[in-house]
Amino acid sequence: MLINIHIKNMALIDEIDIPFADNLNILTGETGAGKSILIDSVMIALGGKAPKDFVRQDADFGLVELLFSVENDDVIKSLKELEIPDIEDGEIILSRTINDGRSICKANGMTITVSKLREIAALLIDLHAQHENQSLLDKKQHIKLLDRYGKNTIDPIKQQVKETYLKYASIKKELDANTMDEEEKKRKLDLLLFEKNEIESAKLKEGEDEEIERQYEKALHGKNIMESLGVANNNLSGNVTDALDRAIRELLSIASYDEQLQSITDTLQTASDLVGETVRSSREYIEDNSFSEEEFVNLENRLNLINHLKAKYGKNISDINNYYNELTKTYDKISNQEQYLEGLKDELKVVSDKLDKLCANLTKCRKETATLLSERIKQSLTELNFLDVRFDMQFEESESYTEEGRDVAYFIISTNVGEEMKPLDEVASGGELSRIMLAMKACLAQVDQVSTLVFDEIDTGISGRTAQMVAEKINYISMNHQVICITHLPQIAAMADHHYMIEKNVIDNKTITSIQKLNKEQEINELARLLGGAEITDTVISSAKEMKELASKAKVD
Repeated sequence: MLINIHIKNMALIDEIDIPFADNLNILTGETGAGKSILIDSVMIALGGKAPKDFVRQDADFGLVELLFSVENDDVIKSLKELEIPDIEDGEIILSRTINDGRSICKANGMTITVSKLREIAALLIDLHAQHENQSLLDKKQHIKLLDRYGKNTIDPIKQQVKETYLKYASIKKELDANTMDEEEKKRKLDLLLFEKNEIESAKLKEGEDEEIERQYEKALHGKNIMESLGVANNNLSGNVTDALDRAIRELLSIASYDEQLQSITDTLQTASDLVGETVRSSREYIEDNSFSEEEFVNLENRLNLINHLKAKYGKNISDINNYYNELTKTYDKISNQEQYLEGLKDELKVVSDKLDKLCANLTKCRKETATLLSERIKQSLTELNFLDVRFDMQFEESESYTEEGRDVAYFIISTNVGEEMKPLDEVASGGELSRIMLAMKACLAQVDQVSTLVFDEIDTGISGRTAQMVAEKINYISMNHQVICITHLPQIAAMADHHYMIEKNVIDNKTITSIQKLNKEQEINELARLLGGAEITDTVISSAKEMKELASKAKVD
């Protein structure tokens, strides 16, 4: 349930908080008071596109924040799967801040993407804006409504169809990719063989590149290494060694007179031993490491070859070997193309047969569901003053498979006796579309887990008895769902469990939209305004009271 809406710096709204309650929440107001701003703000918070310049001109940012209370365990589980934090207490706050054309979306304080915001919103609220009626004219949307209604039985089969279709598409793609004429086959085999031989002839070993780079670096500086070692060795083995020997002889002659002198002598002897060891090590290094020009060229050539292969086949030897393994498989596959393709065709036939059966099952399930849905929509339409309506769903088969089956399905309707049934886009007027959509919402509300429904001017193009029937239908939906409805019809407004009025005022030379919850007396006055227009007479007030009393009685009945 939507507990509260907080809007700041959006269009004519400075800052407002709107607390909502259970059942039917009605919002009314003069034309231009800001009802559309409220709906646009909610749509933005639910991941919709923010209209250009929607943030107030005198503000640095705009903010919309929605607070929901969630009681359905399945919805809470789905929210946890979306990794929404801190929902153990059953509350979730969705917010969206607009700043310089950029937006920041959050769920319980965690920054999220707009796409994730839409996923979360779909679990919590169903918003019906004026433009949604037009979606009924798009036949592609009809099967989505059908699947949504029958999701418990349809979704498991759809999932099997999707998995099998993806396998089918993968095999078909592989089959198409490997179907080639002899000339193309020869050209491809020649290229693969060249690459295969190039890698094979290199006889690469794992880690070889690192070892050769180390040797190459050493060889590259070989001359400098030998010269420096020679100079260092000459200096150590000449004056330094003789000086140390003389110093040690002198100290040995006096070391017996004092323990401290013995310690100094021992330290100097250690230094002499270290110098001697260093001289021996450097001589051995010079003897063991000869840097010939030929060895250097061989190292350089080997390193160039490895780097060349890296540039073509992978960033390291492991990648090159993996590439080699794959191209070998491809080479063998193309070499034995006929046998390989026959195998693919056999596999495709098996998967295709399975997909045919699954699609047939899906169609059967959809048709059974369509019969139930059409009957319920027809009943709901009758309750909305379509007295002679016939309603059904037409099924056709698409030319090819899709991951959702092969069904092309769309609603057909006849609103008058003797008229043939036709698609909605050929017969339905604007007012009829509003009622058809409301009938569908009423049916879908029975199976949806979404607890909150928002209707923006669902009453477009209707009046009189039809308006009363629409009011009763909305009231019926609100018995099991929270409904927030923006309307201009008194018949619908009279059904309110909670009535809010949106108005526009000028404060400090600024036009500001505000909203207030009405008490019983204010509700009557607002109903009278909707009934009487510019002049509110005692008779209109009396009619408003009677309308409210009748609505209250209807809600009890």
